[in-house]
Order: sequence, then structure tokens, then C-alpha cells
Amino acid sequence: MGHALAGQFPVDHSARLLRNYRYAAERSMRALGGWIALTPELPAKLLLGRHVWDLAQHADAFGRRLPELRAQAQTSEPPNERFVAFMDALEEPEQPQQTVERLVGVYRVLKPHVLSVYLDHLERANPVYEPPTRRILLRCIEDERRHIAAGAVILGHLARTPAQRERASVWQGRLEGLVTMAGGVTGDGLPPSRPPAAPAALELGDDAREWIRLAEGVTVWPMPDDLRAAVASFGVALVARDEAELGRWLAPGVVRDEAALATLGASVFDRHDVVAVSRVGRQCLVKLRLDGPAVLVTVLSRWAPGDAGWRVAALEVASADAGRPHLPRR
Repeated sequence: MGHALAGQFPVDHSARLLRNYRYAAERSMRALGGWIALTPELPAKLLLGRHVWDLAQHADAFGRRLPELRAQAQTSEPPNERFVAFMDALEEPEQPQQTVERLVGVYRVLKPHVLSVYLDHLERANPVYEPPTRRILLRCIEDERRHIAAGAVILGHLARTPAQRERASVWQGRLEGLVTMAGGVTGDGLPPSRPPAAPAALELGDDAREWIRLAEGVTVWPMPDDLRAAVASFGVALVARDEAELGRWLAPGVVRDEAALATLGASVFDRHDVVAVSRVGRQCLVKLRLDGPAVLVTVLSRWAPGDAGWRVAALEVASADAGRPHLPRR
């Protein structure tokens, strides 16, 4: 058995590791913060926003520990250029429809790897003269376990189709290859992966399942009664592909994307739901979700009031997700 004062980390080496950890925490914090505005799904927005704060605390804790290791405070250092390239790749998905890729990179690749590194470091850190580092690692380990568990819940909610799961798998494989080539967050190689441990009991504000329920809780959107009736009739006509009834709700000179709208004519739907409403002056933007056995289409319509009542002044297909299994009405 080794001496109680024996350790595996010289001071300079410990400082270098903490700069590596701070680099990963700082970059992922900035990535998550930048993605919030790009992410349309409310549960994912809440996930990212909640974890940005935790990552900021991690970066600050590592940075404040550095002067105690005879190093400059609040400095970050990547282990090598390959890890920089990995982080660059992780930040690539910036399109609104790439939420799954964003979450996969953070919650299936980066965070599980970082958690394994922290656990490995904790096991080897000397408990006699490294308690400050150990306390920081313990806090980060608890947070990372909680983050990974929440990310898994939100990803399970968002990646429900075979096509989405395939996208997630392909992206995960690419990033895992890059982080392996980099030797991980420290450049020293990847420690053995650890089976995920159950996080501690969650507060309501940190429960990913509650974030999903919040997103699904809006059933009646605020809008004038006559507009609500018009939107309902328009949605029924879209589901039925009733061109005559659709035409009744289109304003003269309506702006529409004919190529995109051809998607509607080629699809079968069995329900429609209003998923977002916003006012723009006297007009209203209404987002409708059309749900069918094999496709989900999101239609964005701009409604304007007139002598004949509310009519659609602009119409476009915002997104179309084929290969989606039917989800029963809640």
C-alpha cells in the first residue's frame, strides 16, 4: 500500500489537467448558450439554459483553484489541436432542425467522456493534500450525472423516429471518433467508460420530464375567437386536402411557396394542432402541425384581418419530417 502522502499528480500536472477541464467546460458553456436561440423545442431550450449555469460554475471553480497550484487564475488550455477540432465539430449543428445533433454531441459524447475523466481523476487524487480539487470534482461529477440523465430524457422525447435515431447514431459515431483521436479532454487517452449512476433526487425545476410536460401543457393559444374559428376550419381543410375550402381562406395575392406546399398534397394527415401563435402588429403568425401515419409537417401561416374576416396572407411549409410513426392524441 502506498504512503498516505504519495500522489500521482505533480503540481504542474494537476494545473494542466484543470486548465484542460476548464477549456472543455468553457467551450461547452458558450456552445449551449449560443444554441438556446437556435433551438425551437421548449424542453431542449430549458435543458440548455439550465446547464449553461452549471458549466459556468465548473469553469469558475477550476479557474479559482489554479493559483493554489502555482498557476495563473482562470486560464483554459486545450490538450492539443485535435481536441480543438473535436469541439469545433461538436458546435457545427446550428440549423433549427438539428437539435438532435446538438444534444447528442453534448449529452452522449462530451459529457459521458468528461464524467469518466473526472471519476478517474478523483480515484487517483490524494485525499490528504488534494481535498480542494477533490471537492470540485465531486461537485462536477454530481452535475454531469444529472446533466446526462436529463439529456437522455429530452433526446428520447425528440428522437422518436427511425430516421432521427439514425441521424443521432451517425453523428455520435463521428464525434466519438474525433474525441478518441484527440486522446480525450486531457490528451492522455480515454479512461474506461463508466456505467451511468442514478443522479440524486431532482428538484422540480431540474426535472427533464417536467420540461416536456411544460411544452405540452399549452392547449388553448391566445387569439381572437373569430381567428380561432378560421384557423380551425383551415386546419381541417389542410388535413382533408380540400382545395376549395383552402381557397376560401387564402387572401388575394397570398404569398406561398408552391414547391413546398406540394408536400401537403402528397401526404396523408389525420389531425392538426396549433403549436405556436404570435402577434405582428394587427396580423397573427400561426404555426400548425399536421400529423399523419408517416409524416409530420409544420405549416407557418400569416393571418391578416379584412372586410371578409381573417385570411391567410402568407403560407409556407416550415418543416417536413417523413418516416415518423403516428403518435396518438393525448
